Amino acid sequence: MTAVEHDADVIVVGAGPGGSATAYHLARHGVRVLLLEKTEFPREKVCGDGLTPRAVRQLIRMGVDTSPEAGWLHNRGLRVIGGGVRLELDWPDLASFPNYGLVRTRLDFDDLLARRAVESGAKLRTGVNVTGPVLGPDGRVTGVEAEVGPGKEPATFHAPLVVAADGVSGRFPLALGLAKREDRPIGVAVRRYYRSPAKHDDNYLESWLELRSKDSGDNLLPGYGWIFGLGDGRVNVGLGVLNSSSAFGKTNYRRLLTDWLANTPADWGMTDEANAEGPILGAALPMGFNRVPHYTRGVMLVGDSGGMVNPFNGEGIAYAMESGELAAEIAVQALARPAGADRERALAAYSTELKARFGGYYRLGGIFVKLIGRPEIMRMATKHGMPHPMLMRFVLKLLANLTDPRDGDAMDRVINAMTRVAPAV
Repeated sequence: MTAVEHDADVIVVGAGPGGSATAYHLARHGVRVLLLEKTEFPREKVCGDGLTPRAVRQLIRMGVDTSPEAGWLHNRGLRVIGGGVRLELDWPDLASFPNYGLVRTRLDFDDLLARRAVESGAKLRTGVNVTGPVLGPDGRVTGVEAEVGPGKEPATFHAPLVVAADGVSGRFPLALGLAKREDRPIGVAVRRYYRSPAKHDDNYLESWLELRSKDSGDNLLPGYGWIFGLGDGRVNVGLGVLNSSSAFGKTNYRRLLTDWLANTPADWGMTDEANAEGPILGAALPMGFNRVPHYTRGVMLVGDSGGMVNPFNGEGIAYAMESGELAAEIAVQALARPAGADRERALAAYSTELKARFGGYYRLGGIFVKLIGRPEIMRMATKHGMPHPMLMRFVLKLLANLTDPRDGDAMDRVINAMTRVAPAV
């Protein structure tokens, strides 16, 4: 049999935050990386555009300048609104994470990360739609099939390792028979941009635990909402609904968003359709490792492709970038070994390490999702929890997964202990 010439050491499918982070860290270690993206940059993505300190840490690890002068809007923390209380919670001061968050549209953000990967040595090809895997005689993936350019010319690329970072659709892992697990939480989010001089430069991310329309009275609308200032005269406004809610899959989410915004102050600019920029767009939030295994037959799953959105707060970017860095570290070690059992043993460590890092935490998140899906529990939690700032600071650390693993305070030790004893998903 004639040996196939490899186009790269690793092919990364998808140049979102997870794929670009993977490519960056691989290239930094001298690995030949081919990063394949089906669209052209810059391109828009449905997202809240807000980044917690967990995501900021990953940007810093990629050498990204996160200063305001570089186009980032900094925020001090989270403003929580619910139970008749408005509470501003600063991001915690920790050794492990910076004490600020960021906001930037995905139009800029994804383009910037892809360019960082290229600057580090990765080869980026856009307009390449990966359609499926190339399988060797042993069933192991040895490359990808793709359609290239507007003419959809067929092409094949080969590499001894493939990273699937193709987002929530997960078309590549689906082609390998890796379907989403129905026993894991999932959410749906919709968002829209509005011009809002009153809210655009807010130095807190704003989270609404209770949503009401003008006509709802004491009846809560399903889901949770957010308003994130972009610093350029606009805000990103959206809401999410979890599958533990009875309204999941049975609600017009776009109508739900406009019903809620109709009840906001007029000077915020979100009650006037003339202030809207673009349509209301939606996306799914795959949570709690809802596609596994994260390594199989020469393929590593990164980010949304592996269902890595945090069930507590719907954050996906930080975990996409973290899993990308981890995938790169393990791939480097594995590729230094000869192909065969020794290399496979190293690659199998990816799934093991992901479960060790996030498995217990995501298990707790799954319980949290089931609880807050019941309106009576959500109402009781906001009524009795919101008036207590100390408790809410604990909740902020838990929901944002921001603790110091060692030498942390009492809150850190409690949260870390909870995640350790929880059985991993």
